[in-house]
Amino acid sequence: MDYFELTIDIKPRAPWADILVAELAELGFESFVDTETGIQAYAPVQIGDVSSILKETCIHDNAEIDVSWHLSEIPHQNWNATWEASFEPVLVDSRLAIIAPFHEAADFPDRELIVIQPQMSFGTGHHQTTYLMSQFLLDLHLLPERVLDMGTGTGVLAILAEKKGAKDILAVDIESWSVENTLENAARNSCSKIRGLLGDIDSIQEGNFGVILANINKNVLKRHMPDYAKLCSDGGLLYLSGFFTSDVAELEQVAKNAGFELVETRDKETWASMKLQKVEI
Repeated sequence: MDYFELTIDIKPRAPWADILVAELAELGFESFVDTETGIQAYAPVQIGDVSSILKETCIHDNAEIDVSWHLSEIPHQNWNATWEASFEPVLVDSRLAIIAPFHEAADFPDRELIVIQPQMSFGTGHHQTTYLMSQFLLDLHLLPERVLDMGTGTGVLAILAEKKGAKDILAVDIESWSVENTLENAARNSCSKIRGLLGDIDSIQEGNFGVILANINKNVLKRHMPDYAKLCSDGGLLYLSGFFTSDVAELEQVAKNAGFELVETRDKETWASMKLQKVEI
């Protein structure tokens, strides 16, 4: 499969670059790389007319910004070269480094290491949300045995959950390559407690998860909230990310209606993450 590389320069960059990433993610783009002047976004060429897609985003006819964009096609054989050129380590406080195989582990002393080879994802995507969700997991002194990782992507959160002591992790994604990549990355990090499942929320035929991780986007999180309530054990924890700080109040209300109460909210560069707990009946 060939991919489009969409390079967009935006002035001023903030907050428009982050808003654009969220919009393009909902419109079918799969991965993003921050640049000094904007973003690079990647999608399969089958996505269609990119100029029409951009008309549905915040940059269309926006008098508050100067914007330019360029589209190029990346052949199948150049995937690895592309993501290697743009993959930057994700450093979570002084506790964790999420790195690629070509990074030197010795450059990250005294940190837990997770080695990720993203394959088709051209990098780790939303670094801010990965950071926030990883930080929440690192703060848990004891993880419940059973964890659900929805929209697992490269499997980084599932891997961290096992490193924190979880004994049974179900990693779910709607993309077959993500499930395969997650299992490859699990093996790369000597993890053996992670199971992969291809499908959406309705593919899960089990429940009683003590922790549910969902780093997706606002609309999917809202749609799945009642399902999270069914899958989560009483008193269990739900961690959400993939949305902006301006979305927190809306998601809190949706979660409350489904039986969760907000415990804590964190943010990083306009992106937000929420920790919720299922109310015990």
